[in-house]
Amino acid sequence: METHTAIAGGAFLIQPSSPENTFTPEEFDDEQRMIIQMCDEFLDKEVIPHLVEIDLQKDNIMVSLLDKAGELGLLGAAFPEQYGGLGKDFVTATLVNECLGGGHSFAVAMAAHNGIGSLPILYFGTEEQKQKYIPKLATGEMKGAYALTEPGSGSDALAAKTTATLSADGKTYALNGQKIWITNSGFADVFTVFAKVEGEKFSAFIVEKGTPGLSLGEEEHKMGIKGSSTRQVFFENCVVPAGNLLGEIGKGHIIAFNILNIGRLKLCAAAMGGAKRAIATSVKYAKTREQFNTPISKFGAIQYKLAEMMIRVFAADTALYRTAAWIEDKEQELKESGKDNPLLGAAEEYAIECAMLKVLGSEALDYVVDEGVQIHGGNGYSDEYNISRAYRDSRINRIFEGTNEINRLLVLDMYLKRAMKGRIDLMKPAMAVQQELMSIPDFSEDETPFAAEMKVVENFKKAILMCAGAAAQQLMMQLEHEQEILMNLADMAIDTFQAESVLLRAMKMAAKGDANADVAGDIARTFIYDAADRINHAGKAAVNSFATGDTQRMMLMGIKRFTKAASYNTKDARRRIAGKVIEAEKYFL
Repeated sequence: METHTAIAGGAFLIQPSSPENTFTPEEFDDEQRMIIQMCDEFLDKEVIPHLVEIDLQKDNIMVSLLDKAGELGLLGAAFPEQYGGLGKDFVTATLVNECLGGGHSFAVAMAAHNGIGSLPILYFGTEEQKQKYIPKLATGEMKGAYALTEPGSGSDALAAKTTATLSADGKTYALNGQKIWITNSGFADVFTVFAKVEGEKFSAFIVEKGTPGLSLGEEEHKMGIKGSSTRQVFFENCVVPAGNLLGEIGKGHIIAFNILNIGRLKLCAAAMGGAKRAIATSVKYAKTREQFNTPISKFGAIQYKLAEMMIRVFAADTALYRTAAWIEDKEQELKESGKDNPLLGAAEEYAIECAMLKVLGSEALDYVVDEGVQIHGGNGYSDEYNISRAYRDSRINRIFEGTNEINRLLVLDMYLKRAMKGRIDLMKPAMAVQQELMSIPDFSEDETPFAAEMKVVENFKKAILMCAGAAAQQLMMQLEHEQEILMNLADMAIDTFQAESVLLRAMKMAAKGDANADVAGDIARTFIYDAADRINHAGKAAVNSFATGDTQRMMLMGIKRFTKAASYNTKDARRRIAGKVIEAEKYFL
C-alpha cells in the first residue's frame, strides 16, 4: 500500500484533506483482493451452508471452523511472523475482519479470538508469555476469550469486583469473582481476566482452561448470534501463577481501553461484511419477488431502500479504510522511532475515529438488515430466510465494544481532553468561526467539480466548532454532565466525518476515471444533502439546550448558514444508484 499523509487523530475537524492523501478501497492490491476471494470462499463453503447447525452449537462445530480458519492463516493474519502469524499490515487485517464479518456467529467467535482474546497477550505480555501463547493462538490450536464484564459493571468496567489476592510467598494469585457475557467461554483455552489486586488495583491475568477454581455457567439463550458461545465464568479461589500477571499491577485499564480502540474499528469492519452480504440477499430477493405482476425491485419505494443501503455502507466503508490507513501509517512512523507497541499507539492516536466508526458501522448494518426484512415482507420474519438471522445477529453490535451511547459520549470527551492537553487546537478555529458569524457571508461560487460539496462539508465543521465552542464556554465543567448535548455534537461529527470521506473518495474516483465514478458522485452528493438536514437538526437541538436570547438567535442563524446545501434531486440519484445495485445483485463498490 502506498503511504498517504495522515493527519493527527481528530484533526479532520480542523484540517483540510485531499483525495490524493486519502486511502480508498479502490487501492487494494492484488494480494488483498486474493484475501477477499479466499475469505468469501471460506464463508460460502464452510460457514453459510451450516448456519443452522452453528446456531444450534452442534458437534463442536465452531471449534472445527476456527481450526479450519487457522489452517488458512486467517486467525493469525495480523500476528507477527516471529510468533507464527502472517505479519500482514493493518489494512489487510481489517479487510480479513470485514470479509469474514458476513459469517454471523462465526464472525463473532473469530473476532473475539483474534482480537480481544489474543491481542492483550500480544501487546502487553512478556516475551515468555508471547512465546507460550501467541503461536498457538495464531494457528487456532488454542482459542482465546476476554473476561471483563461483570453483573454490576458493564459500561463502567473499572467498577469490577473480581479480586486477585497475592499469596504469602508471592508465587501465586487467588482470583475470586464472576464474569458475564464472555464470548468463546465454552471452548476457550486461555482467558484474559481483569481483577483488582488488593481489591483496588485493576489488573489483568492470563488464566488457562482447566485451572482449579475456574468454572463456567450454562450457555446463554440470546436473541441473536446464537452459535457463539456465551457463558458466565466463575472464579473461586482460582490460583494462577504470579507469572501470569499481564502487564503491570494497577494498569489493567490501559490494556482494556487500548484493545478496545482496535476492537471498535474491527467491529465496524465486521459490520460492513455483514451489511454487504445482506444487501446481496435483499436485492436478489427483490428481483425475484413479484407483486402486481411486477418484480418489486422495479418499485420506487424498494429502490429507495436498496439505494440507501448502498449509500450508508459506502459511507461507513470509506470512513473505515480511510482510518485504517491512517493507523497503518502512524504505526509505521512509531515503529521507525523505536516506540513499543506501535500499533496500540497508532490506534490510540485515532481513538476518536475508532469510536465514531463503531457507532456508524453498527448503525449502518442495523439499517440494512432492518430494511432487508422489510423488502422480504412476511418472509423476512421467517427463520427459513436468512435475512431474519441477519436481523437478530445485528442488534448486539450497538452494545459490543462499549454501547453506542458510551462511544458517542467518548467522541466529545476525547476532543475536550485533547484540547485541554494541547494535543489539538480547537479554540482558534472555534474563535475564527465566531468571527465569521459576524461577517457578511461569502456568496462567490467555485465552478470546479465538487467545489460546492467541499464548501458544504467545510461548513459542517464550522457548525460543530461553533456549537462545541459555545457549549464549552458557557457550561464549562458542567458540559460533561449534559449527555444530550454531547450526543448531539457527536452525531454532527460522525455525519461530517462520513460526508468528507465519501466526498474525497468520489473525487479520487473521478480523477482516476473509475468506471463507477458517476455513481460514487451520486452517493456522495446524496449523503451530503441528507447529512445537512441531520446536522442542522442536531445543531439546533444542542443550541436550544444551553443558549438563550441574542446568543441563541445568533447561533441558530449560524446553524442555518453552515448547514445550507444546494438543491439536489436525491430521488433520481437514488434511482440511478439502485439501478446499479440491481444490475450487480450485490454491493458493488
